[in-house]
Amino acid sequence: MSGQVGRPPVPIERKRKLGNPGKRPLPNKKDIVLIPGAHVIPEPSRPLFGPGRDLWNRIWGAGISWISPNTDLELLVMVCEQVDERSKLRARVWNDNRNEERKALRALEREIVNNLSLLGFTPTDRSRLGVAEVHRQSKLEELRERAAQREYEQ
Repeated sequence: MSGQVGRPPVPIERKRKLGNPGKRPLPNKKDIVLIPGAHVIPEPSRPLFGPGRDLWNRIWGAGISWISPNTDLELLVMVCEQVDERSKLRARVWNDNRNEERKALRALEREIVNNLSLLGFTPTDRSRLGVAEVHRQSKLEELRERAAQREYEQ
């Protein structure tokens, strides 16, 4: 959804993992600057309301391994603010049902999806990052997990 034409670029990490199928020169690992990750969920730099705060916590809970408080914080605060704004705008659309507000809501939703994509929170972007694959549990795995949960609770 980023408006890019053609195939998206493959992350360097993925090229290394695949053995660099294009055989183009990759940056030397010693020249790559590592961006420090988070160890705990940081506080947002601006106040967030209910929906934005909920998204903040969910994103950090799911993406703490790849989101950096040093580089991604501002975009993350912005998308959480957009979610707060969406909540208010959606209530107005629900009550007033005016066409211009409905169009504004849809435009805001597209921006939110785009920003979540930039942060790696769409299935396509997660796969590009090489972060995660959605894996459906088998019935056996589900039963084992329930049994382990019951043992833990006792």
